[in-house]
Amino acid sequence: MVNVEKLWVYLAEQPLMWLAVTLTAYTIADWIALRAKRHPLVNPVVISTAIIVLVLSLSGTDYKTYFSGAQFVHFMLGPATVALAIPLVDNLPQIRRAVIPIMLALTAGSATAIVSAVGTAWLFGAPRNLLMSLAPKSVTTRLRALSQVLQWG
Repeated sequence: MVNVEKLWVYLAEQPLMWLAVTLTAYTIADWIALRAKRHPLVNPVVISTAIIVLVLSLSGTDYKTYFSGAQFVHFMLGPATVALAIPLVDNLPQIRRAVIPIMLALTAGSATAIVSAVGTAWLFGAPRNLLMSLAPKSVTTRLRALSQVLQWG
């Protein structure tokens, strides 16, 4: 008979377990998003994060232990982000034609990032100097994006 507690202790010590938990959580979250017809409020990244937080909480696993196994996903985010440049460059004429809606979306996103960062820090009682340093964090994003779009090509 298998001792579940001993099996869990063994698996929890293996870094690849946390990679498997991450991939499984995302697979479940993506399935949920697909069932919801990819509705924007059913975001697989948010859902998978919630699943992972729940698993870590229930198992009593700290983030450092989790990250030691899931760091491969973190490592692959760099090349994946760079790979996004290929379709951007391929579609540069369309992007240039849509520069105003893109800038409006970036402005809204920047404002949301500022409000959420400062608001969250304020709710957790962060000191004023930290709040003031968080405030401008996303202000320059749209300016950088606009300059990039205008310089390409």
